[in-house]
Amino acid sequence: MTTSSQTYPAHRIHTPHREGRLIVAPSGVAGRFDSHAVDCPFVFTVDGRRGMTYVGWDGLGYQTALAWQQPDGSWRHEAIILTREPHHPHRRFNAALTSIMRDNDLWSSGELLRIDGWYYGTYHAYPAQGYEAGPGMIGIVRSRDLLSWEDVGATLHSEDGAPWERGGLYKSWLMMVDGVFHLFYNAKEGDDFGSMAVPPPWIEQTGLATSTDLTTWTRVAAQPVLPVGGAGAFDERFASDPCVLRDADHWVMFYFGLAADGHAREGYATSRDLVTWTKSADLLLDVGTPGEIDAQHAHKPAVVYWDGRLEHYYCAVSLPGAPHTLARPVRGISRATSA
Repeated sequence: MTTSSQTYPAHRIHTPHREGRLIVAPSGVAGRFDSHAVDCPFVFTVDGRRGMTYVGWDGLGYQTALAWQQPDGSWRHEAIILTREPHHPHRRFNAALTSIMRDNDLWSSGELLRIDGWYYGTYHAYPAQGYEAGPGMIGIVRSRDLLSWEDVGATLHSEDGAPWERGGLYKSWLMMVDGVFHLFYNAKEGDDFGSMAVPPPWIEQTGLATSTDLTTWTRVAAQPVLPVGGAGAFDERFASDPCVLRDADHWVMFYFGLAADGHAREGYATSRDLVTWTKSADLLLDVGTPGEIDAQHAHKPAVVYWDGRLEHYYCAVSLPGAPHTLARPVRGISRATSA
């Protein structure tokens, strides 16, 4: 259930200072995992190092890379850490790692959590070659070194859920709360791969499943915990890609909305119990003006507290043309900060 009144002080999470450039950009090199686009940042700290996972798109499918922040603030690619595997039951064409369990506190450095020496993360994949071709699924993986990952627990499939998610599952956020695994994810009600309509013809909304063992998952409700908004809302078509962190006695869900105008923008909702969410009408990131890196979309949030400020990483998508020479939009990762 979602309500629309707002009591949370929005200024606490405002990040108005934009980088204005891509801090991780597609390579444009044929054959590289990131030749066409980079997407889905996830930022964290581990043993004093600041890291980021992100997804690359090469025209065939997704794969996931790891990068480390350098002393000058730039990001250095370390390795592709979740690859396509021809004989894997789900990752033959895609392997998009989107979250690793971390400290839940909004004002923390996002230190990754270990359980018996393991890091746990979630990925999504699609059953065919191409851009998000067919109904997506969500899998659980674990690693001891962030470089090599193995499957664990049970996968989540759209056919096991309610009608609103039957079209496929998308980006997920895994967290531990009071000894229980919580998995937030967005999903769509119908699969219409190949549609070029703007906005797409389907609806995406956000749900929640819980587990005590990563094997038995229970959807907490038959309806999405974060549904789309009404006519004219910034999230009229999509309410997607949750990033959920605790601020004192509130939980804050950073998410993006897709409006009827075909643009994606960042907003947020708050909750006391992780199930009933209060949306804010306050936008955290609007799209940029024509010619800017995020003129088409500013979406897919990842938030961390570094150097005494909130850093809001997001996927920026430009419009075709200037300042880029490519005929298609450029999709990469940028950042906005609170100071």
